[in-house]
Amino acid sequence: MTTVETGGEVGASVLAAGIATNYHDRGTGDPVLLIHGSGPGVSAWANWRLTLPVLAERYRVIAPDIVGFGYTAAPPGFAYGRESWSAHLLAFLDALGLDRISVVGNSFGGALALSLAVEHPDRVAKLVLMGSVGVSFPLTPGLDQVWGFEPSVPGMRRLMELFVHDPSGLRDGLAEMRYRAATRPGIAEAFAAMFPAPRQRWIDALALDEASIRGIPHETLVVHGRDDRVIPLATSLRLSGLIDRSDLHVFGRCGHWVQIEAHERFTRLVGDFLATG
Repeated sequence: MTTVETGGEVGASVLAAGIATNYHDRGTGDPVLLIHGSGPGVSAWANWRLTLPVLAERYRVIAPDIVGFGYTAAPPGFAYGRESWSAHLLAFLDALGLDRISVVGNSFGGALALSLAVEHPDRVAKLVLMGSVGVSFPLTPGLDQVWGFEPSVPGMRRLMELFVHDPSGLRDGLAEMRYRAATRPGIAEAFAAMFPAPRQRWIDALALDEASIRGIPHETLVVHGRDDRVIPLATSLRLSGLIDRSDLHVFGRCGHWVQIEAHERFTRLVGDFLATG
């Protein structure tokens, strides 16, 4: 395990299933795994930069770049898919010696969190799903736009506006920063290979069998932005209905980026949920 730097998108690096995996590791206490989403230019840091320092005041918070995203490059021949991404995450937990951990999954990351909970229930303490996929739903125009991103700064700016309820809160330069992240050598090519059209099949491939979801025994917090134009609120309603020990929290006047647009309330909600029981 090698620490590269402590700030920004590059954190520490560890070999997991032979893959050099970039991750952030903050705080002490019960461990919490944060799994990011699948937008172009995303990384653990881009997704969780506001959440990490606050949760780290109460927990040990670990946020890896999933294979093909951020600074975790996919090895030649890596087959993108829920099974391979989940297997790498499990190897990542093993590499850090983490036997049991609470898991927070955002959007695409929610499907990976669900996979861990279903396939390795003994490894998961509590579960948080935010704007999560994991059950099938009709492809939305918003998600089609996200997965079909063709690199340009104006195109990235349109995506940033799509992710939030109120675009006036987006900070200057965010689109340019995410565009640069999305067009680093190898990143645009990796992203294009993950979710090519027709894209409904990738939603279905990320979905788990509903009977398996119904069998999840963990205390679960399901979170969604009411005004999400990427992943419909109906998915969280469905997940909450399937998981017996679940609570649902819907943030009004909030889009897909709950952890950014409502970051103080979201982080307090998650922190308190993890502390109970």
